[in-house]
Amino acid sequence: MSGARPNAAADEEFDAHDAVRKSRLRLADYLDDLEPDDWTRPSLCEGWTVSDVVAHLSLSTTETWRDFIVGMIRNLGNFDRWNATSARDQARRHIPHKLVTILRDQADSRDHSPGSSTLDQLVDLLVHGQDISRAIDSPFEMPLIPAVEAFEHALGSRWYGAKKRFSGIRLSATDTHWESGTGHEIRGPVSSLLLLATGREAGLAQVEGPGVDTVGSRIRSA
Repeated sequence: MSGARPNAAADEEFDAHDAVRKSRLRLADYLDDLEPDDWTRPSLCEGWTVSDVVAHLSLSTTETWRDFIVGMIRNLGNFDRWNATSARDQARRHIPHKLVTILRDQADSRDHSPGSSTLDQLVDLLVHGQDISRAIDSPFEMPLIPAVEAFEHALGSRWYGAKKRFSGIRLSATDTHWESGTGHEIRGPVSSLLLLATGREAGLAQVEGPGVDTVGSRIRSA
């Protein structure tokens, strides 16, 4: 599933690693301004605090295949459980300021977690940034071109479940020239479409169209 890009020249020059680097630095700057109580508040990731989410992001360049294999064994092959356990352990080991420092220090790293890619890191940073900011009601803008690239990656990847979620749905971005698919339409900003592509019900708040109820139902029943 693909659509027209917001700017052909920008697309040709898009550098995923540079987008990840800038996203890490932007998020670190945003996190610098959080109040102490914000770190313990629930994020949009069920069962995860804001601190847990940042801890998860701070692990994205250091987790190894050994960590993955040992973690999966200890968690009986349950990836989500291992992922959550790793994040919470990291959050317990480091105070918030240290987590932000780790995120900033690894901004230019090209390493990534086992099985993931640079574009997966971009999806993670953009989506988890919203998991944090929307939960504490403190806006954090998502840059348009990286958001489109992350959205298209999420649509084409089996990992996020977007193909099934958007089956029979036509998607139209309202903040750039992007549309794809056939069926009942959903219209909204790319940032909200990206949240829906990654299974976030919060993405429904800024979209409209006859396909909204269908996608909302699929997200809630997942």
